[in-house]
Amino acid sequence: MQPHPGGKYIDGTLGAGGHAAGILRQSAPDGQLLGLDLDPAALAVARQSLAPFGARAIVRQATYVAMAAQAEGFAPVDGILLDLGLSSLQLADPARGFAFQTDGPLDMRFSPRQKLTAAEIVNDWPLDELADILWRYGEERQSRKLAQAIGAARPILTTGRLADVVAATAGGRREKIHPATRVFQALRIAVNGELESVATVLPVAMKLLKPGGRLAVISFHSLEDRIVKTFMRERARGPGDDPTQPTRPVFTPDLAEVTRKPIVAEEAEIARNPRARSAKLRIAERLA
Repeated sequence: MQPHPGGKYIDGTLGAGGHAAGILRQSAPDGQLLGLDLDPAALAVARQSLAPFGARAIVRQATYVAMAAQAEGFAPVDGILLDLGLSSLQLADPARGFAFQTDGPLDMRFSPRQKLTAAEIVNDWPLDELADILWRYGEERQSRKLAQAIGAARPILTTGRLADVVAATAGGRREKIHPATRVFQALRIAVNGELESVATVLPVAMKLLKPGGRLAVISFHSLEDRIVKTFMRERARGPGDDPTQPTRPVFTPDLAEVTRKPIVAEEAEIARNPRARSAKLRIAERLA
């Protein structure tokens, strides 16, 4: 992102404030950062960790989809960061219902202000809609079979019970990941409207950048990464780039791909932080 003194930056997924602190250190002494997050628990931690930066750090409870409204009077900016998906704080709290390693309520909301929970989807939605979610958002090959098993086991009120039902239904499938991983991913994405939010925010973020400003996006599964890659690639194409698609709208490219291929973690980083193994970082720069 190339933070520099006097620069302005937005962290749309503030979490505990680790990335934000790094940006503020590198943009010292007068760089500013606007940090957004839906999760009040994460914001409480971030406010403490960013307190040493004083007024240089602006922290607000908001979804990154509302970035344009939150950045009014602050933009245009020199860089925007989006670290998509689940934070370590959310994953570590059993009461949030994101993990199946420890038992907790089937919640999975990023914000308590949201109405839809994973329990409602699991217990109340028609089984064909549940199966569609497991297939579309979890890329789960046994989506129909799992949906039927979940329906037969209703009501399912905890993460542990759901994981047990999925594991028993998946049978002897041998994989590196737990058989419930894709199911939990699919439910979390559906509860929080994650893919729709990503597709919505990317063009908004580009408009908030100064010429030369950079957008950095970290994704953790193929569906998110595909949206980011497609957006950056399409916006970097110019007129006549694809003669096989003559009906594609002609436009002047407004960004350049800094990373044609995503940056991924090396083995040493994965050893320190196993969650980094599935992270992909893509960067684009706004053109003049």
